[in-house]
Amino acid sequence: MNKKQKVIVAMSGGVDSSVAAVLLKQAGYDVVGVTMRLWSIKNDAVSKSKKPCCSVEDIDDARRVCQKLDIPHYVQNFEKEFQEHVVDYFCQEYDNGRTPHPCLACNDRIKFDFFLRRAMFLDADYIATGHYARIIRNGNSAQLCKAVDANKDQSYVLFTLSQNEIDKLLLPVGEYSKPEIREIAEKAGLNVADKPDSQEICFIPDNNYRKFITHKNRAKAR
Repeated sequence: MNKKQKVIVAMSGGVDSSVAAVLLKQAGYDVVGVTMRLWSIKNDAVSKSKKPCCSVEDIDDARRVCQKLDIPHYVQNFEKEFQEHVVDYFCQEYDNGRTPHPCLACNDRIKFDFFLRRAMFLDADYIATGHYARIIRNGNSAQLCKAVDANKDQSYVLFTLSQNEIDKLLLPVGEYSKPEIREIAEKAGLNVADKPDSQEICFIPDNNYRKFITHKNRAKAR
């Protein structure tokens, strides 16, 4: 009997990454859910009534999904890496009069660099995310392609990936539309089936860039 291929799913606690785990388990993979802790509310400059990414609620949502699917769930701390390669970069670019792209930086350095390396330590064959894009494989060749749902396509935020990273990546959500993803989540009985999508930059949930950067610069000057 062939051993199942292991895939580590980056689970944010949202519906897309949760359904990615559902689809991969249905496809016969040995699925492990990992939630990356990137940002703590105690470090944030926004009101505590606003939730940043990786809130306790998000981590709990991911944990509950994994329990429902009967798969392991782990939380890994990437706060130091996120601070250096995403938050500090974001502030520096604005201070220098340039428009930063924090999602590109997060994908490039956190999700598909540090996270991939840790996944390999867990003897994973692949990593997976809930991005709306597709990996088309032809023999030993893998190519990043647009999602079936053009309105949700996120392939553009993955353009910095190396061929090695693409080879190790699975993107099951890209084969479906958003309504279909929510329907799959509902049929699977997931608690996140109706969870709203995140709209703002994840570490600035009130969307007040100026306030955030001013707070960071003052803290740095102390």
